[in-house]
Amino acid sequence: MKDELDMNANLLVEFLQKPSAEFTKADIVSYIKEKNIRMVNFMYPAGDGRLKTLNFVINNAAYLDAILTCGERVDGSSLFSFIEAGSSDLYVIPRFRTAFIDPFSELPTLSMLCSFFNKDGEPLESSPEYTLHKASKAFSDVTGMQFEAMGELEYYVIADEEDLFPATDQRGYHESGPYAKFNQFRTQCMQYIAQAGGQIKYGHSEVGNFTLNGKIYEQNEIEFLPTRVEDAADQLMIAKWVIRNLAYEYGLNITFAPKITAGKAGSGLHIHMRIMKDGKNQMLQDGVLSETARKAIAGMMKLAPSITAFGNTNPTSYFRLVPHQEAPTNICWGDRNRSVLVRVPLGWAAKKDMCSLANPLEADSHYDTTQKQTVEMRSPDGSADLYQLLAGLAVACRYGFEIPDALDIAEKTYVNVNIHQEENKARLETLDQLPDSCAASAKRLQQQRGIFEQYNVFSPSMIDGIIKKLESYDDTTLREDLKNDPEGMLELVNRYFHCG
Repeated sequence: MKDELDMNANLLVEFLQKPSAEFTKADIVSYIKEKNIRMVNFMYPAGDGRLKTLNFVINNAAYLDAILTCGERVDGSSLFSFIEAGSSDLYVIPRFRTAFIDPFSELPTLSMLCSFFNKDGEPLESSPEYTLHKASKAFSDVTGMQFEAMGELEYYVIADEEDLFPATDQRGYHESGPYAKFNQFRTQCMQYIAQAGGQIKYGHSEVGNFTLNGKIYEQNEIEFLPTRVEDAADQLMIAKWVIRNLAYEYGLNITFAPKITAGKAGSGLHIHMRIMKDGKNQMLQDGVLSETARKAIAGMMKLAPSITAFGNTNPTSYFRLVPHQEAPTNICWGDRNRSVLVRVPLGWAAKKDMCSLANPLEADSHYDTTQKQTVEMRSPDGSADLYQLLAGLAVACRYGFEIPDALDIAEKTYVNVNIHQEENKARLETLDQLPDSCAASAKRLQQQRGIFEQYNVFSPSMIDGIIKKLESYDDTTLREDLKNDPEGMLELVNRYFHCG
């Protein structure tokens, strides 16, 4: 525990000297008084996937206690399409563990994420955050284990073109300055996200960079550490909010859009997952991928077509998910293989102490590297509803423990070759394909909705709303229609530029 508190970047953890999961109302009040906080913000994700904000001036101690205890009333019909105006009142109640200092406010301001409750004081069944909570609980109830996740948040930074130290087109991976232009912007984003409680693994520039219409487009990535799946969604939500706000202060534009233009790298939102029991990672057994991991993968293989309904939510998503690119289109999995849908990344299983080999003065550390092993779902992108996506993945991994032939499914969908190479064409033809449009995703979700609705995880009204929205794009032939229409493609990108 002491190791988690020492050098902690979260400003409240540093001050209170306790993990954020243990924050109480008394802790929040103590911090507000000690740090002379003048305002409190309630923040919550709505149906469009963005954080909404409600501001409170701290009038006095009694009022502060009232808002922290009772929350506030909001108009649910303005936040969610499934709520009718005639009975639209909802409560928002702050979750103290999410408290953070707003780095953009001139007045000292404390912000907290909130949960939605209905008129009877019960959690709103169709709210994004509660759906994820139910998915996490169902996973634990069925398996006796805990589901953890983390995201790789990719985005493009856009600014006026300049001539100095031009980047090499599509060769921006881990580039240093001055060829990468926005490292300082990214590192300041990382600092703010960490201060707000985000458990960041690292950040770097990504493959994509190009110029278009007098603008530089530079792709960057911030990757997180695995944590409780509900916290993972909250951290990604705050991170997107931070990146956008800081870009606004810098006079930059940023986008999480899946695709900007043909022939250039799109932005994904790869999700890594691991399964824990008694604080131990269950993804490996005797140095190889465990039955637990393979069952979870089997569940994702079965439900992959409908997971696109949560993770690829506008027409531009399906311009990224095209054959023969690094983004996946085939439902399969493999080791260290970026042509597959679910990848098992390099996992420190070599049983060599590389630190002592690189640093001869160091003794062997005997570090437990098994904690690092994850599996990675590569289809989602920045248009995703974060809570629905992670809930859908928790359902899929749980489902792998409920189907009797899970290990056979895992064996049949495993590939250890690049399936895009001509010599592997026969193997490619045996694999199922991801949907190629929002309309196709809606159809697959309709077919598999019963699995997501089991245990009351996804409410029928939420599934209905997702299907209705996806069908409204009417994009069944859009990818083919715009194949040789760059202007039409640009118009589509502009329409969904600020997705997610």
